[in-house]
Amino acid sequence: MSVFASLKEVIRVLNEIRQSRAAIGFKLPALDEAISLGVIFEESVRRHGNLLALEFEGRSWTYTQLNQEVNRLAHLLKAQGVKQGEGVALFMENRAEFVISLLALVKIGAPAALINNSLGGEALVHCCKVTDAKHCIVGDERADVLAPELPGLPFGQGHGSCFWMKDAVDRKAPDWAMDASQAMQGHADLGLPETPGILAGDVALYIFTSGTTGLPKAATYKHQRLVTAANLLGKLTLRPKPGDRLYLCLPIYHITGLGPGLCGFIAAGGTVCLRRTFSAGKFWSEVQAWQTNSFVYVGELCRYLVTQAPTDAEKNNPLQKMVGNGLRPDVWDEFKSRFDVDRICEVYGSSEGNVTFLNLLNKDRTIGTTSVEVALVKYDVNEEAIVRDDAGLCELAKSGEPGLLLGKITDITPFDGYTDAEATNNKIIENVKEAGARWFNTGDLVREINVGFAMGLKHYQFVDRTGDTFRWRAENVSTNEVGEVLNSHPQINMANVYGVEVPGTEGRAGMVAFTLDADSDFDLDGFRALVDARLPDYARPVFVRLQQETETTVTFKLLKGKLREQAYHLDKLGKDRVYVRHPRSGEYRVLDADFYQKILAAEAGY
Repeated sequence: MSVFASLKEVIRVLNEIRQSRAAIGFKLPALDEAISLGVIFEESVRRHGNLLALEFEGRSWTYTQLNQEVNRLAHLLKAQGVKQGEGVALFMENRAEFVISLLALVKIGAPAALINNSLGGEALVHCCKVTDAKHCIVGDERADVLAPELPGLPFGQGHGSCFWMKDAVDRKAPDWAMDASQAMQGHADLGLPETPGILAGDVALYIFTSGTTGLPKAATYKHQRLVTAANLLGKLTLRPKPGDRLYLCLPIYHITGLGPGLCGFIAAGGTVCLRRTFSAGKFWSEVQAWQTNSFVYVGELCRYLVTQAPTDAEKNNPLQKMVGNGLRPDVWDEFKSRFDVDRICEVYGSSEGNVTFLNLLNKDRTIGTTSVEVALVKYDVNEEAIVRDDAGLCELAKSGEPGLLLGKITDITPFDGYTDAEATNNKIIENVKEAGARWFNTGDLVREINVGFAMGLKHYQFVDRTGDTFRWRAENVSTNEVGEVLNSHPQINMANVYGVEVPGTEGRAGMVAFTLDADSDFDLDGFRALVDARLPDYARPVFVRLQQETETTVTFKLLKGKLREQAYHLDKLGKDRVYVRHPRSGEYRVLDADFYQKILAAEAGY
């Protein structure tokens, strides 16, 4: 880098620091402090009442109008028995009524269980039970999925209430639910007396992680974290201000869309332009039509966009800044240059964790820096274990070397955990640098990288997830949980589940290897019926490998490292046979040379 270029970069970095000064005065609320997302929203109503808060499918609400709708629903819910501290399941697609319902619940102080709307059956029941949901708000579009499960749920047995929200189709509410869309119109639009007294330490909502078998874990979110997302994370990433417009197509039940997206813009008085789902074909035309200058992403969406043929709509687009996670280095540069996006703020974190990284300085191909005390420790991929020295302490990874990321648990960086105490304890590591301290295990491999002048702040790059979890279709997939389902198949002897890379896609596709219990032909139809019935689409294995024998460690742990390396590559499989799930039909077929070449050329349709 030339002297001039270096000086230019120094000036740019100093300017980034200057623009972040609005967040410098932020103080983490004490748990006994009366502050919540509801209070933040009401403050925006007072300051920006006439500005647009929300747009969705041709409808729009100013902050005043949105607040009135929220209050009407909150008063209805209270009148029907919803109390502060009682869990309420929220099961709905991305739409305006989801936002209204969420804000109504936070104003009451009733924790909202934000359920993945792709779930059903056992998974749906589990999400409601593990959060002790006494009531439910369901969208018309998901009512048919909920109905068969009602006999097993408290609010389906007359012990709570079900509230139904009308969708675009003109239908009546089912007989087991109240039509909240209509009933709320008869209630007052004034604020609630409970809202000012809700504490930062009160539970605001539950967000589910690793929902792959019907047994997702519910991460507890206190108002302290939502307030931080709204007043700090938003200002440090998208830096929204009144009049800014956000293109939001990520599910609000995920923290990426909810935190810096919805919460950040509500706190700033910006406008959220909400979309049910992502469409690569319509993205740029809608960005132009809606004049959105901000975007919340996951890496998969960005890859889809750069693989689209160039269009007139992408030229001179208004998009200036974006925040999200999972943007791979190979996509980063092309996205930024082709679409002329000035600021990409990659964020690293998890719904339940205490570690957050932010690309505050707008550096390229990095998750940024953190204020949390972290440790990168050596990790044995084959043994799936942390490497420790003779004293029992963790061995630290060298600069540039991938290491397992741990975050120190303190009063300032707490780990609130899950509703499941055992799952919480399994994420805590002790004896890291010294005896006594406790650390949160992120389960991710990260490395320190050199990004040039950065005010002395260390910067990092995400490498991969460790063996028990991988990411596919923007969802976390737990190999252990998928394996439990597959092991219920009568022919399968110890399913070994892992993720493998597929050219042209983000994350890793699911692959399973196993031997057969019986000396017979593998029942592919029965296997497909099992995974379709018991697993969400993103957790269904794309590749199936029938092994001659299963390899384990001396402690009988399944070996994954070699299997990941061999993946589905035909020249590395020996006598093993591999089946592949075709993306359009969903059928499992023998992987032949022709389709294998299509996969390598990113032409298979994944």
